[in-house]
Amino acid sequence: QPPLFDGTTRLYISYVCPYAQRVWITRNYELQGLQDKIKLVPLNLPDRPAWYKEKVYPVNKVPALEHNGKITGESLDLIKYVDSNFEGPSVFPEGPEKKKFGDEMWSYVDEFLKMVYTSFKGEGPKESGSAFDHLESALGKFEDGAFFLGQFSGYVDIAYIPFVERFQIFLSEVWKDVITAGRPKLAAWIEEMNKIDAYKQTKTDPKELAEFYKKHFTVMLLTQIQFHVTNFS
Repeated sequence: QPPLFDGTTRLYISYVCPYAQRVWITRNYELQGLQDKIKLVPLNLPDRPAWYKEKVYPVNKVPALEHNGKITGESLDLIKYVDSNFEGPSVFPEGPEKKKFGDEMWSYVDEFLKMVYTSFKGEGPKESGSAFDHLESALGKFEDGAFFLGQFSGYVDIAYIPFVERFQIFLSEVWKDVITAGRPKLAAWIEEMNKIDAYKQTKTDPKELAEFYKKHFTVMLLTQIQFHVTNFS
């Protein structure tokens, strides 16, 4: 347990949590070499310490940011918070057209996640394909770069990449599906994101992610099968 509320700014994360990874990427990008301004406190989610819920964040989730004597949570809110409260290059775009489209993509992210996660309980690629097609179409909106808003401005790319990273691995491992097949803009975006140091520093070993997701969703699938066996004939 760190000494709480001693003036140190701390970001509580888990290395395997995509929501925490969003804020971790933002912290790396904003502070560029000065990451000690926001110290990382990694937690083991399956065995998170009691003091975290009791003394830090009663919601008991990650990410959470300890700054100026208060705790702030929720990953998308924290992207805005870090951007507003620390010096460095902004992850938000300039210009009304890009801001409008960026906000639309932020609004879509929950629907994207719901579609893909739901597909893991069903037929995988057959049900999640339209979600990745939407990203492919969105990545063609601006022609001045491979990112969602053309050039890397951060907040949309950061919102999606931790999940795409995991979906790419899981769908390949379980269904042998290549999400970039027939989606050249998605492939180019992933390639360019892998060149961004702020993101590269946060990536988890693909084998660890694959095992984590396979274990998690195998349990879900077995539970679903058992329910049908028990309740239907």
